[in-house]
Amino acid sequence: MEEERITQSRSADIAEARSEVTLRPQHLDDFIGQRVAKENLKIFIEAAKLRGEPLDHVLFYGPPGLGKTTFAGIIANELGVDIKITSGPAIDRAGDLAAILTNLNDNDVLFIDEIHRLNRSVEEVLYSAMEDFALDIIIGKGPSARSIRLDIARFTLIGATTRAGSLSAPLRDRFGVISKFEMYEPDELAEIIRRSAQLMSIDIDEDASMLMARCSRGTPRVANRLLKRIRDFSQVKGSGRIDVDITQEGLDALGVDKLGLERLDREILSTIIDRFYGGPVGIDTIAASIGEERVTIEDAYEPYLIQSGLLYRTQKGRMVTRLGYEHMGLTYPYDEEQEKERDDESENQNDAQLKFM
Repeated sequence: MEEERITQSRSADIAEARSEVTLRPQHLDDFIGQRVAKENLKIFIEAAKLRGEPLDHVLFYGPPGLGKTTFAGIIANELGVDIKITSGPAIDRAGDLAAILTNLNDNDVLFIDEIHRLNRSVEEVLYSAMEDFALDIIIGKGPSARSIRLDIARFTLIGATTRAGSLSAPLRDRFGVISKFEMYEPDELAEIIRRSAQLMSIDIDEDASMLMARCSRGTPRVANRLLKRIRDFSQVKGSGRIDVDITQEGLDALGVDKLGLERLDREILSTIIDRFYGGPVGIDTIAASIGEERVTIEDAYEPYLIQSGLLYRTQKGRMVTRLGYEHMGLTYPYDEEQEKERDDESENQNDAQLKFM
């Protein structure tokens, strides 16, 4: 039987998404983690309320599942305004965006997820809306065409992206607040798990929540999904209370190891080690070798392997690190001089990490 996949995907299951909404905090004081972003936004929101003005446009960037959408909802709640939620790929034409903007009220929030995937023609309409709170509309065609300017409500745009580098400079520069979302620490994830367990009326041990947190890939979304699956194991194979033993049994059954790696993560590492002597090897070759799409590896698996120090991303391809060999239970086959040469090959690793943040 195929192991369940815990890693989040862009097209999350609808039922799963609906149940996640109930776990989302509604106010800043309830939000766990992202301390810098939270403290700064608290000041900006309070200042905007004192002035009676809309909050300046906000851009959140970072890996998926860290709370960008949740934070957008919290901002709207703190401001006491309505929020309209959409995504970059859903806005096909400039007319679609115009229809959304003309239905906003003063100080409302418009949240655009995956904003880096906006159509260029749509993006150009957004420029004047963000700066001047107006829409430039072309009426007619050919020589008789004329442009009119339509005023819209003063609103706050909140954009979220997993790839800040893919945003055009003109769009990025129009955001007054730019916040990077960092991966969560285990103690923060454990607190999130305990909070979610309380909301779901689940009895959980503190040690079990910490074990689950360490396997959650630094991501609250993964932590909540693990909690739900371990709950199933505890109800069917245990007493209903989540302790360390039932948590470990559930993690083993799901194929999740102590670092949060899943079957495909380990398959990527073992493929590079066994077939390509630890690398370097190109991403297309890896994708063909394991029968997975390149974009899936790049977006869902490779970032965490790099951030965990198990994989290098170099100009020549991907290489498994000493830590990667050790995690797979293998002896690192290179001496100190050879390892230094491999480290030199990975000099652009930091740039590669930033690409996915």
